Amino acid sequence: MATATSRPPAPMASMPAAPQVGVLRRAVLVLETNVPENERPYVIELVNPEIVERSGEQYGPEGCLSVPGRFGLVTRPMEVTVRAQDRYGKSFEVKGEGLTARCLCHEIDHLEGVVFTSVAERMLTDEELETGSWMEDEDGEEESE
Repeated sequence: MATATSRPPAPMASMPAAPQVGVLRRAVLVLETNVPENERPYVIELVNPEIVERSGEQYGPEGCLSVPGRFGLVTRPMEVTVRAQDRYGKSFEVKGEGLTARCLCHEIDHLEGVVFTSVAERMLTDEELETGSWMEDEDGEEESE
């Protein structure tokens, strides 16, 4: 597996899972963006990843290169621990929080044949995307029909 440092990251700091690009392997790339201000984000390569611990909850919009232009509201863990192997077969664990946790879950779902549209509470309309009105719904206000 080659690193993807030469290509820009996909929206939401996720990168394609191997099956999304025609490679039938259990491998994913995730851009770690939770880094100190003076450091650059870096790519986490995971082979045979498995979520071994989850905690907390986050709710928000999610999109995917497999479903261009569509976004949905998805609940994910706020923190995850993933056990995986590197490209040489050495086992390791990585912890992700916030956006990184969301991306790890999203990409590992792809390896199981799950696309975010099947776990989204609902899909967002173009109007909601343009105005950000879905955030009002998240704050507990009633949705307008």
